[in-house]
Amino acid sequence: MKEKHFYILILLFTAQSIFAQVTFKAAVSKTHLGLNERLRIEFSINKQGADDFTPPNFSNFKTLAGPSQSSSFSSINGKTSYKLTYIYIIQPTAKGTFTIPSASITYDGQTIKTNTVRIVVTSAIDIPEDPDDPRYLASQNIHLVAEVSNTNPYVGESISVVYKLYVNISKVNVQNYREVASPAYSGFWNQAIDVKKWIAKNGSYGGKPHRYVIIKKSVLIPHKAGKLVIDPLEMEITAGVPIGRRDFFGNMLMNDVSFTATTGKKIIQVKALPLQGKPFNFTGAVGDYDFTVSTTKKQLKANESAQVKVEIAGAGNLKLVKLPKIETPNGLEVYEPEHKENIKTTLKGLKGRVYDQYAIVPQFRGKFKIPSVVFSYFNPKDEKYHTVSTEPIILNALSGKIPIAEDGTEVNKKTVVGTESDIRYIQTKTNFKSTESEADFYGSNLYYLLLILPLFSIPLGIFIGKKKKQRNSDIIGNKRRKANRLARKYLSQAKKQLGKKEAFYIALEKALHNYLKAKLHIETSDISKERIANILQNKKVDSQTIEEFKTVLENCDFARYAPSTEVMMKQEYEKSKEVIAKIDKQL
Repeated sequence: MKEKHFYILILLFTAQSIFAQVTFKAAVSKTHLGLNERLRIEFSINKQGADDFTPPNFSNFKTLAGPSQSSSFSSINGKTSYKLTYIYIIQPTAKGTFTIPSASITYDGQTIKTNTVRIVVTSAIDIPEDPDDPRYLASQNIHLVAEVSNTNPYVGESISVVYKLYVNISKVNVQNYREVASPAYSGFWNQAIDVKKWIAKNGSYGGKPHRYVIIKKSVLIPHKAGKLVIDPLEMEITAGVPIGRRDFFGNMLMNDVSFTATTGKKIIQVKALPLQGKPFNFTGAVGDYDFTVSTTKKQLKANESAQVKVEIAGAGNLKLVKLPKIETPNGLEVYEPEHKENIKTTLKGLKGRVYDQYAIVPQFRGKFKIPSVVFSYFNPKDEKYHTVSTEPIILNALSGKIPIAEDGTEVNKKTVVGTESDIRYIQTKTNFKSTESEADFYGSNLYYLLLILPLFSIPLGIFIGKKKKQRNSDIIGNKRRKANRLARKYLSQAKKQLGKKEAFYIALEKALHNYLKAKLHIETSDISKERIANILQNKKVDSQTIEEFKTVLENCDFARYAPSTEVMMKQEYEKSKEVIAKIDKQL
């Protein structure tokens, strides 16, 4: 009998120990779901005092809400129970079979982990057509739309895409929204138009009145022909759907539901530009343009520059247009053009003007002709190519050096011809003096001093010869001194112009070009800074020195049109002298 009671006590103690065990587990609302569905996952522990909860890594899922906490406590017939739950709402981002790892929590100094959960994600599923389903009601009365201005444009022709959200406010209302997938514009140049504020307007969708807001706007320019796809915009929307009952105060009760709205893909069939009538100088300009070439002045004084502007104005693919270059005759020094844009982006495309502005300085006096410039573009309105030719520009340099002919004579040089009316002065008297009273140089103190002076010059010559030998053996020093002399030679004109901003920077840039012209035997005014950099690189000039030289050239371009002080000019002068010395030493 005693033995029986003993076993009963053991069983009761074991049962109590089992009930006292800590459990921490994970549970999900479903294990199979579509790509556009949500999943509720709960992590629950049955003991108080647990802390340091660490959620799992929800890879392949995005967290829509959480963590939220709920706790419950009950006591029935002396038996108590407790439950603490951490809740997340997540949505898959890809199809496949995924395992959600364990969450962990600390209890009584020990780390406890939950079970893992296996989830199968399939393709997006359609919401069942159930009029009593709030998600179905929301999906039928909230629509995300992408409106494309032209689905069959030419290559280079601007189109616009406007994204709108339509809501039937008599059926549902939007509580919250967020963008979960942005559209991609593969094959297009694109620029967004800023939408500063969402303004609700009246409209219709499917023949029914709706309110709508414009979410975003973009301008697209296709740069290749064929079938192009605009990927969809997707938004996560939380909507309030009436449930048919009212509260104590008569307000309609709402059921909040969430779903993903999408614009769907948009197909754009892009037409290639026609080959018939295509000009040889066409570079891809598409739109409706005006083309001009103008100059600030046509008569110049010595060391004066003129600004020649090559400008395109109108509507089209302005940011992608390549401006034609001007050609100049010998005797005109042309600098790298300054490129400027004044473009406004609208739903009809890009509007405004772009231009290159050249600084031109004549090297000799005389007249110089800048030939006409030709520009071609395609107008999608009349589907034709157009070619515009400008009038030549004649520049008259009133002063400066006289040009030298091939035989070495000056052009337009005239021989001075004497006439009988010239006055010639004839000397009729002299002022000779007698030297009889002067002391004889032979035997004088100066005579003996000059006689022994060469003896003293011998050791001095030996000393100077040794110093010269040492100096000649210093190869690096000689190169540095030679480079500095060369730099001072080419920069002497710029130094004279210190304090005169425009004249200084023109002279400085001209000195840099003349230096390269002398060293590399090239016309540097006809090539770009990148081409100069390539030539220097082929001459084994190190990259740092090349970058310094390019920086000096760019500073000359910029500083002519920006505020500058004499201190800044001196700094640019010293920097230029240093970079010329470096290049010459390496060449």
